[in-house]
Amino acid sequence: MTTGERIRRAAVLLSALAADGLAHSSGEYDLDRYRKMADIADELLSAVSGHDASAIRVSLGLDGGYVTPKVDVRGALFDNRERVLLIRERTDGRWSLPGGWADPGDSPARAVQREMLEESGHPVRAVKLVGCWDRGVQWHLPALSVAVYKLFFLCELDGTPRPPDELETLDIGWFGVHELPELSEGRVRAGQLHTLLEHHRNRALPTLFD
Repeated sequence: MTTGERIRRAAVLLSALAADGLAHSSGEYDLDRYRKMADIADELLSAVSGHDASAIRVSLGLDGGYVTPKVDVRGALFDNRERVLLIRERTDGRWSLPGGWADPGDSPARAVQREMLEESGHPVRAVKLVGCWDRGVQWHLPALSVAVYKLFFLCELDGTPRPPDELETLDIGWFGVHELPELSEGRVRAGQLHTLLEHHRNRALPTLFD
């Protein structure tokens, strides 16, 4: 990766963080800092591209304009007993596949690999996209005010596991799909775990989508 590409990716992420901060902050001090962060990101994008920053922001969807679905990635890692690796979420104390929002600059595969490592401590390689599902169509609850596409990947272990990030995860565990703990159903549903096991057993099955 060239230096320019590294700067561009960092600037896109910085711009997205600034936009998120501006959307969720109310104090004038914080808002001012996020505006300055957005300006810095604009300068970096202009420097590495040679184009006007405002045009770049529009092309990247960073201007708060046209709303598109958010992308959630989830990774399924099975052991030799066909148990799936789940994490216990800090937000609700329930269990889910490791995953989360894809970040700007990440490909879908890199996003799920990063989330798997951060939340479960397991370095993995994404090997198959099992499903691209619409969160609303799949009846994930609670309902959200934004549209979400959920990408579910089969993963294989690709290194030595380490302790997970304690800020991300309360606990991790291996579970058979017929012996599941209480699931965080806004993130994953039991039927999806059964589907993932079917694809683990037969990689030739076609990718599913809504």
